[in-house]
Amino acid sequence: MESKEVVQALAALAHPLRLEIFRALVVTGQSGLTPGVIQEALAVPAATLSFHLKELVNSGLVTQERASRNLIYRAAYDNMNALLGYLTDNCCEGAACAVETAGDAACKC
Repeated sequence: MESKEVVQALAALAHPLRLEIFRALVVTGQSGLTPGVIQEALAVPAATLSFHLKELVNSGLVTQERASRNLIYRAAYDNMNALLGYLTDNCCEGAACAVETAGDAACKC
């Protein structure tokens, strides 16, 4: 992952509602969620949710897929794991520490 992508992903997660949406999508897994389900769960106006979902998609941390008449949003686990890997890549200057390596900490979803 390049520095520019890391900054964009972290900026997307720096908003409380976007972080909450992203965490809900991570918990849900590959089945994903429709905007209606997210809106109901988080009690957020549709226009607000749409704006924040767009930001998450643009960051690469969330994907959007059309399934018939619905949009399905899913966490982009590969990009999430790449971000975690980038953040922990040079942890403790190579010495043993409490942080797991990116490969060990990666989500296997």
